Amino acid sequence: MFESLSDKLGGVFGRLTSRGKLSEKDVDAALREVRLALLEADVDFKVARQFVKTVKERAEGDKIFTSLTPGQSVVRIVREELTEILGGETAELARADRPPSVIMLVGLQGTGKTTLAAKLALSLRKEKHTVMMAACDLQRPAAVDQLNQLGKQLDIDVYSEEPSSSTPVKVATAAVKKAAGENIHYLILDTAGRLAIDDTLMGELEEIRDATSPVETLLVLDAMTGQDAVRSGSEFNSRIGLTGIVLTKMDGDARGGAALSMRSVTGVPIKYISIGERPDQFEVYHPDRIASRILGMGDVETLIEKAEIQFDSDQALDLERKIRKNQFDLNDMLQQFQTIKKMGSLTDVLGMIPGMGALRGKFNPKDLDERRMAQVEAIIYSMTAAERQDPSIINGSRRKRIANGSGSSPAQVNQLLAQFKQMQKMMKKMAGPGGKRALMGMIGRN
Repeated sequence: MFESLSDKLGGVFGRLTSRGKLSEKDVDAALREVRLALLEADVDFKVARQFVKTVKERAEGDKIFTSLTPGQSVVRIVREELTEILGGETAELARADRPPSVIMLVGLQGTGKTTLAAKLALSLRKEKHTVMMAACDLQRPAAVDQLNQLGKQLDIDVYSEEPSSSTPVKVATAAVKKAAGENIHYLILDTAGRLAIDDTLMGELEEIRDATSPVETLLVLDAMTGQDAVRSGSEFNSRIGLTGIVLTKMDGDARGGAALSMRSVTGVPIKYISIGERPDQFEVYHPDRIASRILGMGDVETLIEKAEIQFDSDQALDLERKIRKNQFDLNDMLQQFQTIKKMGSLTDVLGMIPGMGALRGKFNPKDLDERRMAQVEAIIYSMTAAERQDPSIINGSRRKRIANGSGSSPAQVNQLLAQFKQMQKMMKKMAGPGGKRALMGMIGRN
C-alpha cells in the first residue's frame, strides 16, 4: 500500500544521505518534497504540515548541520517522527479481570467486519486464548450464516439466534452469559453496519455496548477509502467511544494516507491490520515497523515472526550455514519461495527485507506471484541436480532443454536465473552484521 510513498521518500533521502554536508536550504528543499509526497499519499494536510514542522525543529535543535552524517541524522529524525504519527507505541489488547473479555466490532457496511471477526478470533487462539464469536448482525442478509460458516471452517464456536425472532442486544447478552459459563477468554461481537452513519445504527450499537460492557470497541475501517475512513473514525469515536481501530485491505494499492493520519486525527490507536483475504493474513499493528517499511528499511522483526512459524530450527540452521559459505543454490531458492508463499503476500514479505527498496526496478516482487511461483517450480524441477547447485553451467542448449521440459521459454529461464543472481546478492547481505542478527534471531526463537 505504501509503495508509491516509499519510492518518493526513498528518492528524497537517497539524495540527502549521498551528500557530505547539508545546508539548511538543502533540508528545507527535502522537507518540501516530503510534505508533497505525504499529501499525494492522502495524508491529512494538518498532519503533514505538523510532521514537517516538527522534523525541521528537531533538525535545528539536534544541530545536524554540523554533524558528520547530517543526511542519516535527518532520516533518523524522520523515522522517529513518522513512528510517532503512526501511533508511537504498539497498543495492546485489553483483557477483563474475569472472562469473558468482550470485544465489540463496529463499522460501516462493507468494511469486512464479519471476516475480520474470524481473523481476530484465529489470532487470539494462536496466542492460546479460548475464543467465541457472536452473530449480532441481524440486519445484513446471510451475515449470521457467514459467521457460522467461518466458525466451522476455523473450528471456533459461534453463538447465534434466528434473526426473525431475536434482537442484536438479546444475542449479545445471551452470548456473554454463555461465554462466562464456559470460561471463554474472549468474546467477539460482530455487529451490524449501514451504508452511512445514522441514528438507528448508533442507537443499536450504544444499546449493545451498555448491555455487554466491552473491554474493547474496535472500529473496522477499509484503508482503501482514504480520508473518508478518517472521518468515519472521528464520528464513531464521538458517538460510541472507541478503544482501537482495525484497518482492512492494507494489501491494496491505495495511497495509504488513512493509516498515516488516523491516530493523529482521531486520537484512537490502530491495533490490528488485515493484509489479505486468508484468515491468517492479519497482524498486530506496530507503528515503528510500519515506519521502517515506508522508509524502505525493511521490517526484519515481522519477517522473523512470520518465518519462525514456517521454518524449523534444522532448516534455518542449514540455510544460515549455506549463506555464510556462499553456497545458496537454486534448491534453496525454491525452498525459500515455497516457505514465503505460506507467509502471505510475496510483495509484502519481500518488502520486509532491508534493501529491497533499492532493488526495485531490477527485481520486481510483483513478478513473483502465485502463478509465477508454479512456473518457477516447473523450471527448477526441469534442471539436473548439477544445474541446480551451479546455475553458471547452464548454457544455450541446457536452457532450451529446461524450457521445453517446463513448458516455458528460454527467456523465462533467463529471467529466473537473473532473479536468482539478485537473490544471491541479498543473501550475501544477510551474512553481514545486521542480517546475521536477524537470521540468528529467527533460529533462536524456535
